[in-house]
Amino acid sequence: MSEQGNEPMRELRKGCLEEQARAREVRLTIDNVPVAVAAGSTLLEAAQHAGVHVPTLCYLKERSAVASCRMCVVEVEGEQHPLPACATVARDGMRVVTHSEKLNAYRKLTLELIVSSKGAALASLACDTSADANACTSELSRLCHELEVEEPLEFAQVKEIPLVEGNPFLAYDPNLCIECQRCVGACNSAARNHSLQTRMRGSHVLIDAPFGQNWRETECESCGNCAQACPTGALSLRKRGRRALAEPEGRAGESAHTVRTTCPHCGVGCQLELEVRNGRIVSSKGAFGASNRGLLCVKGRSASFDFVSSPDRLTTPLVRNKETGELESSTWDEALRLVASRFSHLRDEYGGRSIAAFACSRSTNEDVYLFQKMARVALQTNNVDSCARV
Repeated sequence: MSEQGNEPMRELRKGCLEEQARAREVRLTIDNVPVAVAAGSTLLEAAQHAGVHVPTLCYLKERSAVASCRMCVVEVEGEQHPLPACATVARDGMRVVTHSEKLNAYRKLTLELIVSSKGAALASLACDTSADANACTSELSRLCHELEVEEPLEFAQVKEIPLVEGNPFLAYDPNLCIECQRCVGACNSAARNHSLQTRMRGSHVLIDAPFGQNWRETECESCGNCAQACPTGALSLRKRGRRALAEPEGRAGESAHTVRTTCPHCGVGCQLELEVRNGRIVSSKGAFGASNRGLLCVKGRSASFDFVSSPDRLTTPLVRNKETGELESSTWDEALRLVASRFSHLRDEYGGRSIAAFACSRSTNEDVYLFQKMARVALQTNNVDSCARV
């Protein structure tokens, strides 16, 4: 059949696929706005699809949806009580209200109970509602700012639990933990390490964080994905904590922004967001890139940026002075001309087989391709290898 003859068949197939997709859609209204989402979507996903903000605390996309905090509750026509949007599947014909005086009062009371139930340590995290939301240091404090929850006048008198900080990269403060289990989801469901676990003490859920003195005997890889998932700072990067002591965040006149970039430690291409304050990188977190979906390894999170401001970092090429034997600063053009001339001399004098090209495992596939092309064409050698075997 000719290409022209195939056109009607392609249009028919396209129409059938579109009709099947529409058949799998669920149609509902959110705050009087019609919304169509894929079957199986939750009310929270439907609201996000419609561009409606619903506050969450224990929910974390693709990580955890235990529906324990009840911050994302919404009103559904015909239901007697508010329902958690993160755990309620959308159905055809639903009429959902995400913001009302009743819901705001419900969320505020719930958040006040969460903050007050853990004692003074967590209560101190409640953000001053008169402050700028950007000054809030945790997801919990930003939510307190949003719902105008000030530090409770009364809070539970609980015995302070010692910090768990034998791990050189991560620390756990149980006094700040609200048992949302986002860290467990990040460790088990996403990173697949299964290092963090939940256990019960009576009716309470507790988080077992393997960051004590025996952390080397556990399956923990110190990747820090649990710390990125934590909404209160109970799980934190020790490096960030030490730097925060020396360089307090939120100082007057301090400039802060994030820069999205690619992790330099291997060729996987994980995307990360660097937090820059006053021109200096202070931390990194995983971005939702195609290859990492918000996850990072220990190198990407804890060793991807310190070298940028290291005083030992070379800022110019160094060429050895033949007369003194000392390394001296040079321009890039001078250094490249010297290297090119020496390689050309070796190739012409001894042949291309006298030269070997070894690629860095931190290079991207595109960079390695160009490198081997240069080795085969310019240096005339097939002795090409790489250490990218991890």
